[in-house]
Formats: sequence, structure tokens, C-alpha cells
Amino acid sequence: MVLASEVKEGMVLKMEDGFYKVITSEYKAGTAKFGSLVHLKLKNLQTGSFTEKRFSPDDKLQDIHLEAVEMEYIYNDGENYYFMHPETFEQFSLSKKIIGDFAIFLKEGFKIKVEFYEGKPIDFIMPKTVDLRVVETGAGVKSETDAAYKIAKLENGLEIMVPQFIKINDIVRVSTETKKYIERVK
Repeated sequence: MVLASEVKEGMVLKMEDGFYKVITSEYKAGTAKFGSLVHLKLKNLQTGSFTEKRFSPDDKLQDIHLEAVEMEYIYNDGENYYFMHPETFEQFSLSKKIIGDFAIFLKEGFKIKVEFYEGKPIDFIMPKTVDLRVVETGAGVKSETDAAYKIAKLENGLEIMVPQFIKINDIVRVSTETKKYIERVK
């Protein structure tokens, strides 16, 4: 158990209707008329939906610890995404609701940390960036500065804007949150 005032981002809480990952935690000090409260933005790990809840700083919440295991993405069947444990070769699935918008970044062989509770996968840790190969882009315009961008199609089908010097087969780093170019890796 943890006090609501001690809840931090990234923690997982068990509530009456399921497991929730804390996205943001904000403590709001009260005034003489109103008491203090803790405002939490939560992600339901079963449905993938987001909710906001308020608690008194002294409320006790049940926090749980998840075991993170690096696994390899192998395939999806449209509803579930399947991952394989690298040592036991056991396969586990996460639903489309849990994977959400990150699905576009998954490719066969991609390594990702899957979080387990009591032996069952319930969530994953989304990396901040992924490295992808450029499969299609126009030729750079000579005498253009690096401030000028062009469209590039990546190996996963995503189209992003990249600087003029990026060529086909370059590996670029892309933000998983914004889906924007960060830098050329090689």
C-alpha cells in the first residue's frame, strides 16, 4: 500500500475494476476552505482507455510491482500481438487495445520490454525512440539548407519529414510519441 501523496508516474495501481498505470501525478495543495488532493491521470491496462481520478493525500492505494522481461515481437493476428521469451521460447500476447498507436513501430524481431503480473503479460514499456530504415525518398536538393525537409517512407510504411541529406537505406531515429524524425543513426 502507498499513500496517494506518494504516487509517482509509471507506478501501477490495483483498483476494484483492474490495473492502472499512472501517467501523471499532481499534488494540489488545499486552501483553508478546501482540502488538498492528488490528481492522477491513469491508463487502464485491460482496455487501454484513460481516466482521471482524485484522491485525498492520505488515501491508501494498492501498488503492484510488475516484472519487465525483454521479449521479441513475432507476429500479430489482427486482434493480438505475439511476443516470444528469448530463453524459454514461450509465446505471450498483448491485445490491440494495449498496444494502441505503437503497433506501427512493431516489426518482426523487434525487442520490447513486456510487463508481467503473476505470470501474465499486462502491459509493455514503450521506448521513446525507434530506429527504422528509409525505403523511399526523393533526391536532396543541392544548395538547400538542412532546414529544408522532404518526405521519406520508412520500412514500416510510416511517412515522415526528414532533412535533405537523408538517402534510401539510411537508418533514422524516430520519436514514438510524435512520430517525427530525430536524427540519422547511420
